Amino acid sequence: MGGIHLSTTATAAPADRLAFPRLLAFSAGSIPGYLLVGIMGVYLPRFYAGHLGIGLLQLGATIALIRLADIFIDLALGIVMDKTKTPIGRYRAWYLLGLPVVALAVFKVFNPPEGAGVPYLLVWYTLLYVAYSLLVLGHSAWAGTLTPNYNERSRIFGWMMGLALVGNVTINALPFLTGGAINPAKSESIPMIGWIIIAAAAITIPLAVLMAPERRPPVAHKEKLSLRDYTSIVVRPSMLRLILADLFLTLGPGTTAPMYIFFFHDAKKFSLTQVPTLLIFYVAAGVIGAPLWGRLAQKLGKHRTIQVACVLYAISQSILMALPAGDFWLTAVGMFAVGGVASAFVLLIRAMVADVADELRLDTGRERSGVLFALVTMTQKFGTSITISIVYPILAFVGYNAKDGAVNTDHAIWGLEMCYLFAPVILVIVGGVCLFGYNLTAERHSEIRAQLEALAAKDVDAAGESMTGPVEGVPAR
Repeated sequence: MGGIHLSTTATAAPADRLAFPRLLAFSAGSIPGYLLVGIMGVYLPRFYAGHLGIGLLQLGATIALIRLADIFIDLALGIVMDKTKTPIGRYRAWYLLGLPVVALAVFKVFNPPEGAGVPYLLVWYTLLYVAYSLLVLGHSAWAGTLTPNYNERSRIFGWMMGLALVGNVTINALPFLTGGAINPAKSESIPMIGWIIIAAAAITIPLAVLMAPERRPPVAHKEKLSLRDYTSIVVRPSMLRLILADLFLTLGPGTTAPMYIFFFHDAKKFSLTQVPTLLIFYVAAGVIGAPLWGRLAQKLGKHRTIQVACVLYAISQSILMALPAGDFWLTAVGMFAVGGVASAFVLLIRAMVADVADELRLDTGRERSGVLFALVTMTQKFGTSITISIVYPILAFVGYNAKDGAVNTDHAIWGLEMCYLFAPVILVIVGGVCLFGYNLTAERHSEIRAQLEALAAKDVDAAGESMTGPVEGVPAR
């Protein structure tokens, strides 16, 4: 009563609303995973290409191979998580395991020895992605158990994304916070940033585990699932639409990440101090936008809100591309607009996956949240692996040189601009189109939850009868 505890169940707040202190502690647990996303997507590729001299073709192929292999690791982790039973819950235990793994992987990747090349990158970058999977997959699946309420899930995932982006804002603000001593766009700062990520994980992960519960959701008891049943999860209409939408919504903004520094430094003519500063506006907009998208989803529905965000993304990204080079404050406003819109995609897709988990729980009688969240984590990794394996070879083809201090031709800069311009808008619009016909609305979800609760009540009644006498239809012994 009133203290910190590790039980797997908790008394729900009124209307299944998670108390704000617990919500804050739980949401802060998303910071380490999304710090990794930002650093791996924007800064580490340039670090290995510019500082260690690994060629763009080699680097793109290596990272793509690692991410594609890690897709299968995610699926295996999701299956194992769903079958796990520990005193602190299914998913919370795996999330906690991510702490030592992320500490080791970050140390190795952010502090490569002299002469480190592709073999070193293969080993330790792979472990870094496993660490990311443990944190993000475990945390997301755990979030789905915190409440059965459709709208409350939008609130929870909104806060998760908002606080995750706070961490990213801090990283990109380091040039100002440290007087230029630490700058993620400069290779010599990467080791220190690694230590910052490790420190953030050491604080936020235990805090989330201690302060937030993991509830055991009601299930309908049916036979054990077969391989065919797992396949049917992927082709289930609601889940298939989410997987396809998530893939394209990842591909869109994802195409810009690996060439972000190249584009704004070489094409838009901003200094290496201004480049991470512009990213602050992009990420900070998500801190504000994520909770607002969650609230809008409560009025419009999650899938309709995503479609609205897709249209706004196309408009804001097109305006950003048309802005004149070198105008910092005008570009900052453009980055703020794009970042605020893009923040809707990840949080709402994950909230929708939690709804599909309820639908699947009713139909199969088994908990499969881990597998479902693994599927959308896989689409993220597959999408980002495709972008880097396509974008970097194209940049190499047009003659773009990524080494520190290199001078590029006008043709190479033009190729860079074309890569950054067209793909994001088209891919995001396709992602929005994938959600036409999605029918797991708030009303349908309420029906599913009512049926699950009714089945759970029957189980309780049956258990009570078996303790006081024979169950009807079962002979006494």
